[in-house]
Amino acid sequence: MKKIFILTVMAGLALVLANCSGARKLAGVPKLNYTGNLQSVISENCSPCHIPARGGNKKPYDNYANVKTDIDEIIRRIELNPGEKGFMPFRKTTKLSDSTIAIFRQWRTDGALE
Repeated sequence: MKKIFILTVMAGLALVLANCSGARKLAGVPKLNYTGNLQSVISENCSPCHIPARGGNKKPYDNYANVKTDIDEIIRRIELNPGEKGFMPFRKTTKLSDSTIAIFRQWRTDGALE
């Protein structure tokens, strides 16, 4: 009787743990990509300086390759506070919103997909 009880408890515990897997929950969350998620954020927040077609004179971030290469530096600079050397977006008095900065971070975490 005791063995049956222990086996039942262990089977129930295994069933609960199998359904609580974080991997299963994350599998349904699509990863961010440059074209679908980041390109519009950059266009909206980094122009005209980093969007050459709009008269920019800095390194262009209107393409995947440049953004992927510089993502760590981009994140470092947008996380700075206004007034700190290197703060971006340049000449703005407020930081980008936390949710906007999170898009850059998540894109990097997701593998910087095109």
